[in-house]
Amino acid sequence: MEDIVVLSPVSSLKGVGNVIAERLQNRGVHTVYDLFYLTPRSYQDRRKFIPIRDLRPGETALIKGTILELRKVRPRYRDILEMLIGDERGIISARWMGAPRYLFRFRKGEKIILFGQFRMAAKRLETYHPEIIEVGHEWEIGRLTPVYPEIDGISQRRVRRIVMDAVDRFAHGLKDPLPAKIREARGLPELGQAIREVHLPCQSRPEDLRIRRSPAQRRLIFDEFFVLQLALALERSKAARERGISLEVQALKGLYWSLPFRLTGSQTRVLQEILRDMRKPLPMNRLLQGDVGSGKTVVALIAAWVAVRNGYQVAFMAPTQLLAEQHYLSTLELARRMNLKPALLTSGMGPDADDVRDRVNHGDIDILIGTHALIQESVRFHRLGLVIIDEQHRFGVLQRGRLRQKGISPHVLSMTATPIPRTLGLTLYGDLDISVIDELPPGRKPIQTRLFHERDRSKVYAILREEIGMGRQAYMVYPLIEESEKIEIKDATHMAEELRSVFSDRTIALIHGRMPLDQREGIMGAFKERAIDILVSTTVIEVGIDIPNATIMVIENAERFGLSQIHQLRGRVGRGVHPSKCLLLASYRKTNEAGRRLRIIEKTTDGFRIAEEDLAIRGPGEFLGVRQSGFCQFRTANLMRDARILSEAREEAFSLVDTHPRLAHSTYNLLRRMFRESS
Repeated sequence: MEDIVVLSPVSSLKGVGNVIAERLQNRGVHTVYDLFYLTPRSYQDRRKFIPIRDLRPGETALIKGTILELRKVRPRYRDILEMLIGDERGIISARWMGAPRYLFRFRKGEKIILFGQFRMAAKRLETYHPEIIEVGHEWEIGRLTPVYPEIDGISQRRVRRIVMDAVDRFAHGLKDPLPAKIREARGLPELGQAIREVHLPCQSRPEDLRIRRSPAQRRLIFDEFFVLQLALALERSKAARERGISLEVQALKGLYWSLPFRLTGSQTRVLQEILRDMRKPLPMNRLLQGDVGSGKTVVALIAAWVAVRNGYQVAFMAPTQLLAEQHYLSTLELARRMNLKPALLTSGMGPDADDVRDRVNHGDIDILIGTHALIQESVRFHRLGLVIIDEQHRFGVLQRGRLRQKGISPHVLSMTATPIPRTLGLTLYGDLDISVIDELPPGRKPIQTRLFHERDRSKVYAILREEIGMGRQAYMVYPLIEESEKIEIKDATHMAEELRSVFSDRTIALIHGRMPLDQREGIMGAFKERAIDILVSTTVIEVGIDIPNATIMVIENAERFGLSQIHQLRGRVGRGVHPSKCLLLASYRKTNEAGRRLRIIEKTTDGFRIAEEDLAIRGPGEFLGVRQSGFCQFRTANLMRDARILSEAREEAFSLVDTHPRLAHSTYNLLRRMFRESS
């Protein structure tokens, strides 16, 4: 693409001063190129005038007529300005709440053009706050008019004028980076033509524009997916050319016998896939995906055992200090059974971190579990052979790459407890091989989930008391550690005190993420030994806690949690032979979206269905807990709606890289430029 298009700031356009430029930049629009991808969210049909007599209630239409009456009416609360407008065959009422001042410059007998939605009231059609098309703005009629996303402080009319200026000046000069062969095969227009048609449609059908299926819209959606898939294809191609570590896999039967449980068929299958990769002289790049409690950690530890038996070390990186500590605590027992020497390294460890780094450097540590601290320059592995990354999507590409560089082409095993719907999987993990654990360990009981509200608190406590009376244990989970002045929700610290008075004959303990690791370890040990009846907690128990005798969980202010998070928390019960319950105690003041989430989680324990619903409700960034995840910030594409176009773009990107692994031919100069500008 020409530098003038890609690099020109929006302030170079007509009508864009410093204030407007700043407001556009707040919306992510910095250059003319960005502006091209600020695509309309809908279109208004202003191609022809509708006679007043032909208007129908509920219809949105363009009309013209004469002002017959202009008056201010005073209902109970505030002024309303009413215009009666007529043509040869009919009269309508146009009303504006608050009587805007600019309307008083109109006079009885003047001609006027309006665009609005009409409804029937008192036997006459009326419209509230219609748009007035004034003299000099006729360019807004006679066409399908774009409606852009809202931008604070900039009217729709101003946005249209700015975009029109950009399209008129630059769209025709765009050179197309997409190879003609791919465009023709997929029936896509050239880029400049597509940009113009999306913003100033003259050939597209309104019904196609409405569902984002016009050829021009498809082209822009295809481009976004294609650039991403091209990055994934190039990454996979690069990995295929690297020399990796070929590991010997022996004595697994003896290892299996040392485990305190038998592996499921699903665990055995994915383990075979992982070990097959580790035998090859190419670096493994595999994603291990499985629902809550499916046993991903033990599979990862067996892979780690194989690497250690071959004389290599293992790095296990988690996205937060809390998760890293939980993984460390939950793997200690298994690691000891496997004769593995684990250690923990986080940024908050203080002086102990120096000792850990020294032992890792000398090869005295087999598995180093930690956070981003693992990628610091001061961390030097003696011989790194396997990298395990938990919740890979919460790390950037550079962070993952820096961890791999701690060794010489080590194998990489990523894990996720969030079941990823297929469309999102293709987007996030298109360069990975995927293994799925789709079977829970034998003996797991289904978890009964029920929704309650504040008025039902006594019922919830009665169910809790009954369960504990049978010798079981309980979790009480809260969204906050301490009381907040800003929001009225329950907190773990105050509720622990209240529960001690309600259940005065029971042992109650509090655990949260601000406690030192050894204190948390002691509390969890006591809970496991049944010395604690009710464990009051924050989401610190979200990962890696396995207490078979804990059969009931109460999640307070459940409306504050996401679907996947509730599902993850719920997975802490149902781990023994006894039936288990999850009670959701919600506030009345919840949004419609929160109510929908809670109804879904009450009805199903299927992690994949929950993930699909969560993605549909919250979008990919929120769903993954990474609102600004670069892989998910599409400007025109939508993962749920455009899954078919995603598949087409993936097919073309991988096919192109298969034929031209480095895109070295001069034919692809523009494509390489497009890739650099977008990634």
